[in-house]
Amino acid sequence: MLQTTAYKPRQFNLSGLQGISDKTLETHFKLYEGYVKSVNELNEKIAEMLKDGRVDQDEFPAYSELNRRLGFEYNGMVLHEYYFQNLQKQGSGNPASGSNFTKAAEKSFGSYDLWKTDFVGIGKMRGVGWAICYQDPGTGIVSNHWITLHETGNVSGFIPILVMDVWEHAFILDYAPADRPKYIEAFFTNVNWQAVESRLGTKRSSPSAAA
Repeated sequence: MLQTTAYKPRQFNLSGLQGISDKTLETHFKLYEGYVKSVNELNEKIAEMLKDGRVDQDEFPAYSELNRRLGFEYNGMVLHEYYFQNLQKQGSGNPASGSNFTKAAEKSFGSYDLWKTDFVGIGKMRGVGWAICYQDPGTGIVSNHWITLHETGNVSGFIPILVMDVWEHAFILDYAPADRPKYIEAFFTNVNWQAVESRLGTKRSSPSAAA
């Protein structure tokens, strides 16, 4: 995961969302920027350890911990970019009938409504994490998954199509913890289905935040 260039936080113009306040977004953007900063710092520390071409035995515990932490911070950075990218002001609520995503949901679940029921149900699960709809690039099937923290539960080779943050920082200024379902309703009113559609049938690329 070692990078020789630094990442820069991306900018997202999302003020005025329905049910997700600008104050929440301001706090959320700062948290995302913290992940970007941590990724750069961790990469620098790992690079310093590797500059002599080896990792000595006495360095290995620290080296291991830095790499474990990098998995958390890097996935936190990437998933927040997916999340912010699949939001927009004045969203339509649901994808257009006959859209590619609707067809994928129907192929995979029988109907869009059943897909949404499953996705919302995963988002309501206890604990902090993410609800993510992935597409299997081999079959075109979409499936919904609970991602613990940032790095545990991601499906290798699958493409993130719709990403919903359900850590409490994503909604706590607007809704009580027990009101997470209201946040999920608000999330769907703001989904950028054009961005979701653009992810279908494509290979996942590295974040474009690299300098």
